[in-house]
Amino acid sequence: MKNILSFLLICLVIVGNSNTIAQTGNIYQSEELEKLWSSPDVLTTSESVCYDSERHVIFVSCINGNPVDKDQNGFIAMLTLSGELISLNWITGLNAPKGMGIFKNSLYVTDIDKIIEIDIPNSSIINEYPVDEARFLNDITIDPTGNVYISDMSTNKIHLLSGGKVETWLQDDLIKKPNGLFYENGDILIGSSDGIFAVRIKDKKTWHIIKNTGGIDGLKADGKGNYIISDWMGKIQLVNPEKDPVILLNTTDAGINAADVEFISDRNTLLIPTFNDNRVVAYELED
Repeated sequence: MKNILSFLLICLVIVGNSNTIAQTGNIYQSEELEKLWSSPDVLTTSESVCYDSERHVIFVSCINGNPVDKDQNGFIAMLTLSGELISLNWITGLNAPKGMGIFKNSLYVTDIDKIIEIDIPNSSIINEYPVDEARFLNDITIDPTGNVYISDMSTNKIHLLSGGKVETWLQDDLIKKPNGLFYENGDILIGSSDGIFAVRIKDKKTWHIIKNTGGIDGLKADGKGNYIISDWMGKIQLVNPEKDPVILLNTTDAGINAADVEFISDRNTLLIPTFNDNRVVAYELED
């Protein structure tokens, strides 16, 4: 009996250790992720990350205050691909910058109730596009022709900036609290409070492709049929319409957020803005 109890105790220790291999303190990290770097903690209220594949730099939108305050405290920072600071205050005077997208030489940024267009080579704001009745503009995605799609989490609308004009492109009662956006093969994917929807651009036919994900902040594709989503509280998941979700990272219990993520597919690099933790953290996603 004593030998049996000893054997069971050893088994429990082994199982316990195997379950905590990827657990460090209050942070769960999947074996599919390897941490690469962490930026300096000067990116105050870092909300969104955008990779510029032409110039090989990373832009970070920093609210630097309350997400709905028009206080002109917001700024855009610029990092190297190894997380070093190129310019902390690359663009200043914004209110609460959030989602970003790049088309040619322009960086588009949401700012509460307007869209800011920044000339990247000249590091200057060249246009501001007000959005009627907007209350909480959030994410951005851009199609191959340069049409800019913008989510408003408070009004449940998707807006379209095209040819210098803004209009409401979609409002569907089934899509609540739209946040993360991603263009893919003629569709606009929308991360909502109830999973991921796909909307075909040409006729706005809508599918609910992944359900029961929890609220979605960031939404990106990994190029292999999967999607990477964040929930702002700190959980990053790999999801697929045909498979069970996989938790890649969960920093919720550690009080570290995971806002609007970026994924660099040709480098298998996941970039996570940590919001109140004031950093960007990079991980390699294993094949």
